[in-house]
Amino acid sequence: MMKIIKTVKEMQGFSKRCRSDGKIIAFVPTMGFLHQGHLRLMEEGRRVGDVLVISIFINPTQFGEGEDFERYPKDFSRDTDLAQKVGVDVAFFPSSSDIYPKEYQTYVNVEQVTRNLCGLSRPGHFRGVTTVVAKLFNIVMPHIALFGQKDFQQLITIKRMVRDLSFDIKIMGIPTVREEDGLAMSSRNTYLKPQEREAALCLYRSICKAEHLFKSGENNADNILKEVTRIVKAENLAKIEYIKICDVNTLQDIERIDTEAVLAMAVMIGETRLIDNLVFEYPR
Repeated sequence: MMKIIKTVKEMQGFSKRCRSDGKIIAFVPTMGFLHQGHLRLMEEGRRVGDVLVISIFINPTQFGEGEDFERYPKDFSRDTDLAQKVGVDVAFFPSSSDIYPKEYQTYVNVEQVTRNLCGLSRPGHFRGVTTVVAKLFNIVMPHIALFGQKDFQQLITIKRMVRDLSFDIKIMGIPTVREEDGLAMSSRNTYLKPQEREAALCLYRSICKAEHLFKSGENNADNILKEVTRIVKAENLAKIEYIKICDVNTLQDIERIDTEAVLAMAVMIGETRLIDNLVFEYPR
């Protein structure tokens, strides 16, 4: 039976006992409203750890003014049912006041890799992400933490934080899980109306085109970006926030793909912001 823990003190006590017993703790942080992408992370966590812990916490500090914090989808009963079915041992479900007590004033800021891509239009977002993840690491005390590659900048940022702050935690990035038609799975997909859901496929079509161009020998970033942008702009309901090709380590724009690189994009479909990416393996 999966255990539900709601306080920081109880979670820390549980993890200390597991560690003293020599058990490997695998951890999957989530904001809930689980989908198959989350479950894939949990399945891998079940494989690599003796104890599998997830967190369900909609983190207020990573949402900017006018973003969807208040309407972010929630279904705790459904989440716990799904988690239990994949073998989760503990669901950590803290209150906001336990994570951010009164007069809270300490934040973690990872600088360079957060400046481009989503960092351009979401000031403070990654500060909120790294702060809550650092707190969760200190509370859950995992040996291994698993993150999806769909949130590629987040994954790189967490890896940078772990290196810089000497966390003794292995970070595993798990490939993006997609719907049958290619749309990257996201809790925000539930916002999409039927016509918008169809329009959202322009992201995947553009990624497929980029992959084809790269595998055919194209390594000029601008040439690939022009084709990707053309495909997305052809969809009337799509509004591009950014489409860039970057070095996978620095997340700075590059002109030629002569090292491992990532095509990353954020696109508004109606009122819903979607992100997706493609990693160009190099050499081919």
